[in-house]
Amino acid sequence: MRISELSAASQVPIPTIKYYLREGLLPQGAQVSATRAVYDESHLRRLRLIRALADVGRLPLASIRKVVAAVEDEELDVHTMLGVAHHALSPDVEPHPEDDDWRAAREQVDALIRENGLNIAPDAPTPDELAQSIVLLARLDMPTSPESLRPYIAAARELVIGFEVRQIDYAGPRDRTVERMVIGTVLYGKIFDVLRRMFQESASAEVAAEASSKASAEVSTETSGTITR
Repeated sequence: MRISELSAASQVPIPTIKYYLREGLLPQGAQVSATRAVYDESHLRRLRLIRALADVGRLPLASIRKVVAAVEDEELDVHTMLGVAHHALSPDVEPHPEDDDWRAAREQVDALIRENGLNIAPDAPTPDELAQSIVLLARLDMPTSPESLRPYIAAARELVIGFEVRQIDYAGPRDRTVERMVIGTVLYGKIFDVLRRMFQESASAEVAAEASSKASAEVSTETSGTITR
């Protein structure tokens, strides 16, 4: 396909495609003349991956370049390749090993990893990310404990193992595999968060209604007792 057809199929403007070509994120097309190149499905898959990383993952160019390099490195197995993308999606968190709260939070996270048999890479950013949240909760007078985290662990395990991982085609084209992982991680994460807030609103309405009904019943009982006396 010509670059105009590639643009139409991918919904990526031609100037943006040319930019990706210059930056080496998109492989050059097959040259058919001095001024014309043609492209195929592999270019379309790569464009979709780049747009997923940029538009859905909100990754900067440097991070996109790392993910694309992992996709192109055929010596990396699929799990390691996906790990590069997973790590790129994590925010930068600065560890504070000199801080007592931070050390306690990291110990809690490390214990969580051991107790649940999680296979986490030594350089994974997620343990520090979780530790940061635990520190913030403690400082806001809402400390966590293994018991308070257990429902979240169970929900995450069921969601990931029972559904999310099954949506990824580990044997398919590498670009497509990473694209689906990124889209699923980011957008299903947002869906899960929205659903939590919807259930919170609904549950709050029920609890508030029960509390109001109980308060009304107590007032009625007190009034009736006063009249009787």
